[in-house]
Amino acid sequence: MADTMKKTKATAKPRKTATRNEKAAQPPKLAMPSRAEIEVLAQKYWAQRGYTDGYAEQDWLRAEHELLQMAS
Repeated sequence: MADTMKKTKATAKPRKTATRNEKAAQPPKLAMPSRAEIEVLAQKYWAQRGYTDGYAEQDWLRAEHELLQMAS
């Protein structure tokens, strides 16, 4: 009687997902400026306007926008 052994299948390898390829195709993410950097620049804009109140949000957004453009 011949020894017959049942061969088992090799375990399946995990498939590579498309996300790896998509990540490589995406442009690198911009580094968000820190809160302290934005604050310093916003305070400079405030000083340039003669320390007038009522424009804090616009100064903040302007500083954030300029720092993001400088980073790119």
